[in-house]
Parts: sequence; C-alpha cells; structure tokens
Amino acid sequence: MAGILYLCPTPIGNLKDISERVLETLREADLIAAEDTRNSMKLMNAFDIHVPMTSYHEYNKTEKAYTLIDKLKEGTNIALISDAGTPGISDPGEVLVKMCHEEGIKVTSLPGPCACITALTLSGFSTRRFSFEGFLPSDKKERKEVLEDLKKEYRTFIIYEAPHHLKGTLEELKETLGGERKIALCRELTKKFEEVLRFDLDGAIVFYEKNEPKGEFVLVFEGLDRNSEKEKIQKNWQEMSVEDHMKIYLDAGMDKKEAMKAVAKDRGVSKSEVYNALL
Repeated sequence: MAGILYLCPTPIGNLKDISERVLETLREADLIAAEDTRNSMKLMNAFDIHVPMTSYHEYNKTEKAYTLIDKLKEGTNIALISDAGTPGISDPGEVLVKMCHEEGIKVTSLPGPCACITALTLSGFSTRRFSFEGFLPSDKKERKEVLEDLKKEYRTFIIYEAPHHLKGTLEELKETLGGERKIALCRELTKKFEEVLRFDLDGAIVFYEKNEPKGEFVLVFEGLDRNSEKEKIQKNWQEMSVEDHMKIYLDAGMDKKEAMKAVAKDRGVSKSEVYNALL
C-alpha cells in the first residue's frame, strides 16, 4: 500500500496561524520533507513534534523527488512543508506533486496560510480575477517576455520580491507598465508590524528612495481598466477620417456594408452615423 503525500501549509509570520489539522498530520507522518530543516526545526520545537526530517529544496528538487517517490511507494506517509506558506506555491513542491500524480501516488493538500492570497485580499484591488507570477524570472529574455505580458494584463496580478531587489524591480516595472500603474506593497504579513502601502509606481519609487526596503515583499498590481482602454482605442480611431478608416477595411477585401459595420464598432458609434459621415 503506497503512502500519501500531505502538503502542509506553515505560518507566514504568526505561529498561531498553523491549524490543528496540520499539526496532527505532522505528528502522524512518517517523514517530514522540509525546504530548510534548520528553519523548520524551530517550528517543530515550538509544537513539540519529533518526526524525522529530510531536506527538499530548489537545488535537489528533482533528484530528491525520486528518493521520496520510492519511500512513498514503500508505504511511507510524507508531510511536505516549505519555509513559510503553502508548499507548491512558488516552491519546489510542485515538482514532487507532479511526479506523484505520474506515479499514481495520492496527494492531498491541507488549507492554510498563503502570502499571495493574504496580500491580494489586503490590496483593495479586484479579487474576482487575478494572476500570480511569483518571483520574476532571472533570465533576461524570459523576464522581458513576462513583463510584456503583464503590460496587457486586465486582471489584478501578484509578484514576490526580496528587499535587496525591490528598487530595481520597481524601476523595471515602471518602464514596462508606466508610472501611473497602481500598486499595493505588502510586507511583514500576519506579523506585528504588518504594512500595506498603496501608491502608483512613481510614488513607490520615490518612497523607497527615502526608505530602505525591509522584509519580503508581495507586490499587488491593479489590472488595466477595460473601459478606459476601449475609450483610448476609440479615440485613436476618431482621430482618423471616416473615409480613411473605411479604406483600411475595403483594401482588406471587405464589402462596403461589412466595412461600415467594422468602422462603427471601432469608433463606438452606430452604423447610421458612419453612413451619414460618408454622405
């Protein structure tokens, strides 16, 4: 009988946020796979948990996954924990989970703390639709591609960043997104000095020129306003004459009726208004 992999969220700052179910699972597991065993030992000592631990982190995530899979196949129940928050979220645990599914090994995830969700709900931006990017890629080409995608993002989006990279990242984001893009900078989440600062990117850059960033940051950005973008596009079309606008579609092979319909849609007006303008 194969064992089960349990994904166990740990506190992101406040030890009181650990659930009874997570504590019970950790105590009953045969083995705990931890991102940093030295860091996790503090948690184990705080709750008097004495289960053997093994390291599972970014630099051994594939090789060690094979070892853990073998143990699971032998019937070992393993609890996976990260340094803070939910395993698998911007975390090497996603590799192990994928391999477990491929090997037919049961995986279950316990609900609990997650920095990106905590920051999202604190941001004051729309929570109906959102995108999570984690840490931006270090590869320059890949990073540029991600930033270009975010430039066109209508959903609220979330990025993680370390304090020593924050100023550079804000400057980089300003170049791509524009200085007017609204941002909520969340730090020390769930801790005594929790802080959420809301600026536009220009304001955030000015603030951190005078204040040194401290602690891990979750950056939450407001998505583009669809209505505002639509109005901007319509304004651009309206700067062109109706005749020139029609010519674009006629040259593309549309008949006059379809071209008028397309022009009306572009300009946000009725087809009769286009017809009257042409007359």
